[in-house]
Amino acid sequence: MYQSPRRLCSALLQRDASGLRRLPTPGLRRQSPPPAAAPRPASPRLLAAASAASAASGAARSCSRTGFLGPRLVSSSSFPALGEGKDNFVQCPVEALKWEERKCLILEEILAYQPDILCLQEVDHYFDTFQPLLSRLGYQGTFFPKPWSPCLDVEHNNGPDGCALFFLQNRFKLVNSANIRLTAMTLKTNQVAIAQTLECKESSRQFCIAVTHLKARTGWERFRSAQGCDLLQNLQNITQGAKIPLIVCGDFNAEPTEEVYKHFASSSLNLNSAYKLLSPDGQSEPPYTTWKIRTSGECRHTLDYIWYSKRALSVRAALDLLTEEQIGPNRLPSFNYPSDHLSLVCDFSFNEEPDGLF
Repeated sequence: MYQSPRRLCSALLQRDASGLRRLPTPGLRRQSPPPAAAPRPASPRLLAAASAASAASGAARSCSRTGFLGPRLVSSSSFPALGEGKDNFVQCPVEALKWEERKCLILEEILAYQPDILCLQEVDHYFDTFQPLLSRLGYQGTFFPKPWSPCLDVEHNNGPDGCALFFLQNRFKLVNSANIRLTAMTLKTNQVAIAQTLECKESSRQFCIAVTHLKARTGWERFRSAQGCDLLQNLQNITQGAKIPLIVCGDFNAEPTEEVYKHFASSSLNLNSAYKLLSPDGQSEPPYTTWKIRTSGECRHTLDYIWYSKRALSVRAALDLLTEEQIGPNRLPSFNYPSDHLSLVCDFSFNEEPDGLF
């Protein structure tokens, strides 16, 4: 029997559903309708989290036969210590940053999108929240913490934050998994990634899904570029030189003008950025994926991406980003949106002629 996301979330959290709010969400914009002559099963969906405020300590925050719709990817973020006021979101009420408040909104959003694969960054509530709750919904999870997580400097912390990846066990089988500590100029860094090769149980076709979160802050552009090159090299090996289709999602902390973005766009892995779909010319990134007000002022940036193998996969649909009006004058995060980054959601399908990639 169908149960609404709100009812499921309430049951999972063992709290009254009246305490939950429905997240206002825009609709999926389709790139092209599926061919009418080819009936398709329900599409798997992939949920990926990308930057600083939806999966962690207060916020958490594709694959089958020809023609079979692939996963839906939702990318959003969470900053572990949001409730400690460390991020100086001056327009956000302190109560909205508390984990107990944000937890319901995060889980409600996950339940609303019903992902087949879920990728999260800055997760520090993996063991006490995400893993136990999502496992009850049929997900298998992996968590890889940062070596020197800043969360550990917070009094009464919940442990280190890191990346997490979940997939539905009834849809996919884990073929292999790699936890990657990123390097920059041969030096090991504090940023990590998870890359897993999954096999679709219905079709036996394989693909690789990866989640990462690169170094933040202005002045670290060359560092991020080196981390991106290291990740690409790792993915080159894992996908056997692009023989296995690939999806990479995360918070890259980099605008499209940065070198790390250009490395991914020109990689021999033949990647394309899924959210270009929403631009009029199909060649431009969204104007923002994060919008916040701090003591230093208001900032609006495009930092989060979903990259995919353009020869093997197609983007069937993508979730429109929230408008300025929907976000509100106090920007992100808020009582309605638990992260300072927006969720990215995509539906993928395998191309009919994958150029021998399968």
